[in-house]
Amino acid sequence: MPMARTKSDTPSVAEMVESIVGCKWSLHVLASVRRGVNRPGAMVRATRGLTTKVLSERLTKMVRFGILDRLAYPEVPPRVEYRLTALGERFVRILDEVEAVQRELEGAGRGAERSAGKPGPSSRIRAAQAQEPGRRAR
Repeated sequence: MPMARTKSDTPSVAEMVESIVGCKWSLHVLASVRRGVNRPGAMVRATRGLTTKVLSERLTKMVRFGILDRLAYPEVPPRVEYRLTALGERFVRILDEVEAVQRELEGAGRGAERSAGKPGPSSRIRAAQAQEPGRRAR
């Protein structure tokens, strides 16, 4: 049964979480924006393996969800930047909580259960952060 949509046809928070957490590149993009890397070219350069096509798809989806704002400057050459919205700030706190729960599970010795299957959202977040140049892995 499909999830109900609000009057403005905005996806539910559950749909947003599923869409963002289900895509490793979305986590990379959010991590980049949080660190202040807000121009698409810089995001592609900062994230090994991320293509401009995939980045464009992820940015468009997050703008549509209201997680990011797109700022276009009337310059030559054109300049576009992305920033977290108020909803985006709240949304990344959800991802932070998911990561905190994962750390707790790993600390209790239950992380091995998860490692046998598909990596969870937390390990994707850590992988996204660890892959970024100049950032130390935890």
